[in-house]
Amino acid sequence: MEHRRRDSPIGDIAYLTRSEHRVPTLVALTERPQSRSGLCELTGVSSSTIRRTLTEFEDRNWIRKEGYQFVATTLGESIASGMEDLLERVEVERKLRDVWHLLPNHVIEFTIEMSSETTVTVADHDAPYRPIGRFRSLLQDADQFRFLGVDIALLEPCREEFRQRLRDGMQAEIIDPPNAARYVLSTYPELCSDILESGNLNPLVHDDVPPYGLSFFDDRVAVNDYDPDTAGVEVLIDTDTPAAQEWAESVYTTYKTESRPLEYQQIVG
Repeated sequence: MEHRRRDSPIGDIAYLTRSEHRVPTLVALTERPQSRSGLCELTGVSSSTIRRTLTEFEDRNWIRKEGYQFVATTLGESIASGMEDLLERVEVERKLRDVWHLLPNHVIEFTIEMSSETTVTVADHDAPYRPIGRFRSLLQDADQFRFLGVDIALLEPCREEFRQRLRDGMQAEIIDPPNAARYVLSTYPELCSDILESGNLNPLVHDDVPPYGLSFFDDRVAVNDYDPDTAGVEVLIDTDTPAAQEWAESVYTTYKTESRPLEYQQIVG
C-alpha cells in the first residue's frame, strides 16, 4: 500500500473517475450498508470488479466491513460528497459551455456554485424551444410574476397562458423597453386590452434594459439570454437560492426606480 500513500490527490480522483461504477458505489455505501451482491446489482458490474473496488476503498480507509456488508467511513462520506458536488458542477458547466458568454458573469458564478439547486435549460437543434417550455411551466405555477428585459422572446409564445394566469388572479409587473412595448401593443391590441383591463398587470418602460431577461416566479428567479437578431432564447437558468434572489432583487429594484409607467397613447402614437 506504500505506493498509494505516496500517490497524489489527483491520483485518487483519477482512480474514482476511471470507471463509471466507482463513484456510485462509494455514494451507495454512504446511504446504508451494502453487500457485494447488492452492489453488483446496483452498479451492473461483475462480482470480481466489485471485490477489487471494495479492496481499493478499504485500503484508502473510505469504507469498513460490518459482517458481510460494507459501509462508508467518515472519510469516505466526505470523498463521496465532494465527488458528487464536482460531477454536478461539471454537468452544469457542460450545459453552459457554449452559451455562458450570453449571460452576466454573476449568473454563471452562482449557477455553478449552487449547481444542485439550479435548473439549466438550454436549446439545441432538436429542441429549440426548450427554454420557452421551462418558462411556460414556471409561469403556469406562479401567483406573482415580474419581468425585466425584452419579454417578446418568452412571453409572445406564452401569451395565451399569460392572459389566462392574469384572469385567474396572478399579479404581474413587466419592465419593457419602449420598442418592445410598442411591438406587443400594435401586434396584439385585443390581447393587450384584455390584459390591461384585468387590473393585475403593472406595465412599466425603461429606455435601457439589460441585454438579458430577469424573471421572478413567486420565490424562484430565472435569467435568460436574448438574441435581438433572431428574437430567440438559447438558455434559461432558474433557481431559488438566496444569493440569486438577492442579486436579482438588487438589479430589478435599480431598474424599477428608473422606469416609468406605460402610457398607451405615447407608445402607440
